[in-house]
Amino acid sequence: MQHNISGIQQVGVGVTDVKAAFEWYRKNFGFDIPVVDAPGTAELMLPYTGGKPQKRHAIIALNIQGGGGLEIWQYISRTPQATDFQVQTGDLGVYITKLKSANIEALFLKFKTQGEKLLSQIEHDPKGTPHFYIQDPYGNVYEIVSETSVFKKTEMLIGGVFGATVGVTDIDKSLKFYAEVLGYDKIIYEQTGIFPDMMGLPRGNAMFTRVLLTHSRPRTGAFSKLFGHSQIELLKIHNAEPKKIYAGRFWGDLGYIQICFDIQNMGALKAHCAAHGHPFTVDSLPEIYTNPNVQFDMGDAAGHFAYIEDPDGTLIEFVETFKVPMLKKIGWYLDLKKRKTNKALPDWMLKTMAWSRVKN
Repeated sequence: MQHNISGIQQVGVGVTDVKAAFEWYRKNFGFDIPVVDAPGTAELMLPYTGGKPQKRHAIIALNIQGGGGLEIWQYISRTPQATDFQVQTGDLGVYITKLKSANIEALFLKFKTQGEKLLSQIEHDPKGTPHFYIQDPYGNVYEIVSETSVFKKTEMLIGGVFGATVGVTDIDKSLKFYAEVLGYDKIIYEQTGIFPDMMGLPRGNAMFTRVLLTHSRPRTGAFSKLFGHSQIELLKIHNAEPKKIYAGRFWGDLGYIQICFDIQNMGALKAHCAAHGHPFTVDSLPEIYTNPNVQFDMGDAAGHFAYIEDPDGTLIEFVETFKVPMLKKIGWYLDLKKRKTNKALPDWMLKTMAWSRVKN
């Protein structure tokens, strides 16, 4: 069986107060289903945590309208560190998380009325798609993209993670990586210039090469209908030296940490990544390739995770889910470990996750 990527499972975001951040993302971005709420110790990320285990608290929250989730992450054993410089457009790493909205005009008006920090009006990207930028209270930039796909309609005007914008140094190398390793093989646009829709971003008036990617093949897998299709935007700045956003800091420090993909068949994926020059830098269960009965537990969920780096060192996570809570109130957990198909779960089953929504 070949490996399979089901979609973006989540984007990690490091914060100083995980509970307060969850409340803000719940009320404003609709991430109101806490699939995982797990204090614990990060013991397996030693290459990125100073060689020592670190105590942390993570909440993985979903928006039932569809798209990936957010992994809201806080260090407990140390004070999470910010950059010692202002992160600007084109710096290297995950710079923007894309969220989707089927009613972007009403959402923009809502945020404006609330007094949120809007970084632009509703503008149009080079393909003509309406979008705008907003900054959360923690300094992270989000792009709200007009997108009609909705998995389950709710009263919220916003859906889940639709993708990310990543600062890169070499467009050709990054195109090769994101196409060959992650399946983003379709170019929606590729342009170089000064872009009016980016003027409200820090250093957004510079010259950039901007490439928007998606996948030509529909994603498959248990949660593929919920995660949906997604986009990665590559951003290379000209006439300026970009800084690496996570230089000198730990994985999990403040800001966007990684893009995480939900996958099947980690062994095949490991071989695929190594063959393309991006071997795993972290593997939570190296023994699983000879002993399939082991698993990594994360509170209410369990699975197998691994990391690679893109050509500029941006962290990409893969998670093969073995157990996930569907309805914790009645103790219903879905066991995926013995599932040998990439067929999507039934809509009705996925939609029961909405029964766990946290509401005002």
